[in-house]
Amino acid sequence: MTGWQTAVLVGGPADGVRMKVSGRPRVIQVTCPCELEAASPGGIRAEAVHLYRRDYGVTTEPLRYGFDIASP
Repeated sequence: MTGWQTAVLVGGPADGVRMKVSGRPRVIQVTCPCELEAASPGGIRAEAVHLYRRDYGVTTEPLRYGFDIASP
């Protein structure tokens, strides 16, 4: 599959976010910044990582990606 297609994220912290994807990726990674309690040495930052997996039952736009609660 070539070109861009509309996709929607379902569940989790990015519920309802719509985007354009190319090539129907199997997984989409979403990161959310975490607030550090003290100044970090060397510009260290922390981010929460969330994974969304493609719903293969959906073949028309918008493609659907569901939140994977078991991912890191």
